[in-house]
Amino acid sequence: MKTRHFLSLALFGLRTILLKRQQPILGTIILTDSCNLHCKHCAVNNLTGQMLSYQAARKEMINFYQEGLRILFFCGGETLLWQEAGKTVRDLIREAKEMGFYLVNIVTNGTIDLNIPEADVIFLSLDGTQQAHNSIRGDTYDLILQNLQKTNHCNICIYMAINKLNYHDIENLCKLAKEHPKINSISFNFHTPYQGTEFLSLSHAEKQIAVTAIKSMLKDKMPIFNLPSALDAYLKNEWSRPCYQCIVSENKQRYLCGRCVEIAGLCRECGYLFAVEFSLLCKGKIRTILEMLKTYLKFV
Repeated sequence: MKTRHFLSLALFGLRTILLKRQQPILGTIILTDSCNLHCKHCAVNNLTGQMLSYQAARKEMINFYQEGLRILFFCGGETLLWQEAGKTVRDLIREAKEMGFYLVNIVTNGTIDLNIPEADVIFLSLDGTQQAHNSIRGDTYDLILQNLQKTNHCNICIYMAINKLNYHDIENLCKLAKEHPKINSISFNFHTPYQGTEFLSLSHAEKQIAVTAIKSMLKDKMPIFNLPSALDAYLKNEWSRPCYQCIVSENKQRYLCGRCVEIAGLCRECGYLFAVEFSLLCKGKIRTILEMLKTYLKFV
């Protein structure tokens, strides 16, 4: 991240804290809900099969920028399936950067070629080592590692959604992230129990085991993107919702914080640690701010 961009984000945070502003800074555009996988934990893919038009995507990018958002994510479905009017995700990333976004990231399941040098960070879904991952996402683990080996992108962050099938695999995946030459970091979320996926939810005791494992890996200097204070707040379920600094846009509809915000009771079960982190940061929690400075300067 450029120094001037970092300072600008720091100023945004300071204004948010001192003036108690609720202005968003991070936007996510869902390009399609089409996906080439049928993961056990997912309840939001392959519902319509629609691709957001290029013009609609570009219009929302412009709207986001004009409204002051400076961090942009492209997501799916499977993000890399998106193509429209001869454009691909790589074109959108380039255009977003030309508009002035500071960070432009994508989320992918890793089964499609990962040659996306335009992205600042590729968040690559890997839900454990081979057995655990394949039990959730189908027989894709080897393909993902093959695609990882072929890419020259230098900032790939493994993105693990922790649930009842894989919470014992945290240490193994951290070791893979540290040892693999193409992986820069690893980030964790916890399962959010959308309807039909409740069986994957962790008990409080299982969450405690998972959080303890992540914090142990942090002490062992594993390349973990998450902030320790957010793990504590998540476990206690003590953080403000919704997160006003994040917006999700899908099919010309916007959701404050995330798509689960309109589902009764689901916010209370939210496992998105980015939302926890932003909530704590924008409340001015000193410990979280210091952790963020250390972590983001290292990995972004």
